Amino acid sequence: MSIQLFYHPALQLDSTNCFFDKEESQHIVKVLRKKAGDVLHITNGKGQLFEAQLDFASPKQCEVRILKCTTQSPRSYYLHLVVAPTKMNERYEWFLEKATEIGVDEITPIICEHSDRTTIKVERFEKILLSAMKQSLQCYLPKLNAPIASTQFFKAMKTDTSAKYIAHCYENEKRLFSRTLTPFPERITVLIGPEGDFSTTELNTALQQAFVPISLGDTRLRTETAAVVACHTVAVLNELQ
Repeated sequence: MSIQLFYHPALQLDSTNCFFDKEESQHIVKVLRKKAGDVLHITNGKGQLFEAQLDFASPKQCEVRILKCTTQSPRSYYLHLVVAPTKMNERYEWFLEKATEIGVDEITPIICEHSDRTTIKVERFEKILLSAMKQSLQCYLPKLNAPIASTQFFKAMKTDTSAKYIAHCYENEKRLFSRTLTPFPERITVLIGPEGDFSTTELNTALQQAFVPISLGDTRLRTETAAVVACHTVAVLNELQ
């Protein structure tokens, strides 16, 4: 039987029990048909995996007793994807799901000069990240930052010490991303713009702040595809280290 991973953010290393709210309890009892005595696997999204026994099963509230706690090893790198919202919301949601499954630590929606979409549904995006974390049996929930204007983002990045990359469509000199990650950095920030690409001002600002211009291949990719390709490239190269 495949593992079903549950989420409870309040769980700590020394927790002995916890209660699930009505929505999650209904899912446990009505949908999954769990009953008292069954074992559940729960994460707090901070790296811990809890094995717990269902002591009280009710659609209104379930109570579990913690049997064991283990800590999932974090990735050897920290990946921050800074990606402009797409015109069609569904495409960005697809990116969030796939990046979480592959492995990402932090996501920042950046509002650029050429952005068609300037607002996002943060709560909706957080639910997608959570669902993807549980589906892929991971114990680290990616951090979702509030949307930020490109001007404010670059101000905040002035003191950032991560290895910084920017993918763009201009004809400027660029290196293939997979060939720039040597040696492999511990902290990586990848900046990907909107469908209309970055403005020349945004690109020049990024280059002045030591962002390395990169190519993600010979074809022109949509914003959400480029973000997933970048994420996968980092994951694969890390495995080859």
